[in-house]
Amino acid sequence: MSLINPNDTLERQNEKLLAISRALMRKVEQKTEQSGIAYAQFERAALLEVQVQERTIDLERTLDLLQESNAQLERANRETETARENLTEAIETINEGFALFDPDDQLVLFNSRFCRDLRDVATTLRAGLSFGDYVDLISNSRFLSLPEGTQRAEWARRRTDRHRDDHVVFNVALSHDRWLQVSEHRTARGGTVILQTDVTAIIRLERQERDRMRDQQSRILQATLDHLNQGVCIFDADLNLVGWNRRIDRLLDLPPQAMAVGRGFGVLLERLRDQLTFSESFDAERLIGWANYVEGRPPIAFEVTRAGQQTLSIFGQEMPDRGFVISFTDVTAERMAAKALSDVNVMLEARVDDRTRELGDALSEAERANASKSRFFAAASHDLLQPLSAAKLFVSSLSDQLHQTEHLGVLDKAETALASVEQIIEALLDISKLDAAKPSFDIQSVSLRAILDPLRDELTPVAKAKGLDLQIVDCGLTVRSDAGYLRRVAQNLISNAVRYTDDGKIRVGVRRRGGVARLEIWDTGRGIAKEDQSSIFQEFKRLDQADAQLGLGLGLAIVERACKSLDHPLSLCSEQGRGSCFAVELPIVRDAAPTDYARPRRSGSETLVVPGLIVLLVENDAQLARAMSMMMERWGADVIYAQSADDALELLGDIDLRPDALLLDYQLGSGMNGAELYTQICDRYGDVPARLVSADRGNALRQTCAQLGLGQMTKPIDRKELLDFLNSVDR
Repeated sequence: MSLINPNDTLERQNEKLLAISRALMRKVEQKTEQSGIAYAQFERAALLEVQVQERTIDLERTLDLLQESNAQLERANRETETARENLTEAIETINEGFALFDPDDQLVLFNSRFCRDLRDVATTLRAGLSFGDYVDLISNSRFLSLPEGTQRAEWARRRTDRHRDDHVVFNVALSHDRWLQVSEHRTARGGTVILQTDVTAIIRLERQERDRMRDQQSRILQATLDHLNQGVCIFDADLNLVGWNRRIDRLLDLPPQAMAVGRGFGVLLERLRDQLTFSESFDAERLIGWANYVEGRPPIAFEVTRAGQQTLSIFGQEMPDRGFVISFTDVTAERMAAKALSDVNVMLEARVDDRTRELGDALSEAERANASKSRFFAAASHDLLQPLSAAKLFVSSLSDQLHQTEHLGVLDKAETALASVEQIIEALLDISKLDAAKPSFDIQSVSLRAILDPLRDELTPVAKAKGLDLQIVDCGLTVRSDAGYLRRVAQNLISNAVRYTDDGKIRVGVRRRGGVARLEIWDTGRGIAKEDQSSIFQEFKRLDQADAQLGLGLGLAIVERACKSLDHPLSLCSEQGRGSCFAVELPIVRDAAPTDYARPRRSGSETLVVPGLIVLLVENDAQLARAMSMMMERWGADVIYAQSADDALELLGDIDLRPDALLLDYQLGSGMNGAELYTQICDRYGDVPARLVSADRGNALRQTCAQLGLGQMTKPIDRKELLDFLNSVDR
């Protein structure tokens, strides 16, 4: 246990230590014990005396620190007082009223100019005044001039609401036409500084300037109204006349006293009743009712006549102050011109009707001529292709019988010439069909592989013969189009690329862009100048007229018409000397089932695999029938020939023999056609391999063949195609 309480002051502890020391000393002096014990007690007393001295030194040091702290505090108080005096002097030098509220909205500091113009408020200001009390004092001041219709409590509420904003600036009207601008600013500690600026001089100057400008604007407005070519009257919200222009005096025959400020609208209208004639749709009573509308007036416009000769257009519109403006415009000349124009329009309409009837007759005649042209081409195609097929077959037959080189060269040239004639006829037929008013298409899902693979087999040898590198990239997409026309478009574009490329390469491929397949044909050929790119799609247009081997220039015309009719966008990108790229955009068929396609089988020899094949040939053109018969018999087939459907049925009935294959012309002249004949033969003998031979390339015939499961062979007859068909027959 300690003899000294640590919580006692140093003075108290020293007193206790001194008392203990004296008691010990007395005890040592009074007792006569052993010297060792006495010495120990003396030693303990000495130790206590040392501790007392140390505590005394600490106490003195603490007292020195306390005196120094008191001195610093006194200096800080003097500096604070000096700063406050300086701040007070500073805000007193400000030409504006200044007040500072602390974060608790208690008034801390203000200068003598604060609320100086509100003398009943200035005497009550004191430090510690709350902002709410300050607002109440201001709102109840007799020197505060409130706006008309505003109560003091309402003003105080609005003032308190604005105090919540970070930055506030507004003007306050005082008595005797004085004005204060009050602004509030937030301090960094969340306090509020209020500045009051006397803006009386500025407000009065602005008022004078505004009055001056108002007078000037009134003069400008009057000059503007007088400059208008319209008569204008302005009425206030009480329907009294407050302004007008000089033009109104010339348009309306009114005495000078009628046009006077304050004249009522109804009185003025009564003066005009005798002069103006209203229409049935808008009379004077309706105009008066419009002027007396309690709520917003909609704009009005109507016409009246004056003295039976002058036509006035009247337009009325409400102004923001509930007044309205009425304008009078003389439209007599316009109405007379409109009447004259109406008379001319009637005359022109009569002439247009006459011309329309003439054009209708001409259009009907043109449509009849176009239909006649189409019928002519259809008939001509059949009549031209019949002997053309016979000629090609006769020439092909001669090639098997002649072995001399010079004779074979002549036959090759003849075959080339006949093929050129065939291409020209087919091109003319395609253009004729595409130029029809409503060309017919067989739109269906088409595999691009089924289009491009045969063209690769057909055109690659032609390209190699010119030393060109033709590559057609395989594509598995399915698009929606007409298979026949799409093949013709692709064939013409690739053939053109081969024809107009002298060296280099040709690339054909398909790019997929979203739901569109873009068929592109790139070449490194001659290219097309920019000014010629639009003209190459015209019929019989060839850029190189000197080279007759380039054809008649119908291929691109067919491509352009077919793409336009099928709604397949066609584009061209070309640079002269560097090549071209033709592109056709085709809609992709999503989730389309893979289309089976088969390439045409090529015969490995010029003889029948199965000799002695019995073929029934029904053809009304004797020359073509003779050529086909000679060729098939030379291949080892037995041909039964009939010129009509009736002859064929009668011949089959007489010989009582089922043929192995049928070659039936579709247009047999009279009686039934080839399709009907095929149906009857199948009814009698069962299914027989057959081909329907025709120069017709229309969709209707293709659909008929598809329904019957019947193959089609177009004229002119292709020798390879005929041989492949016969070799495909199983006996």
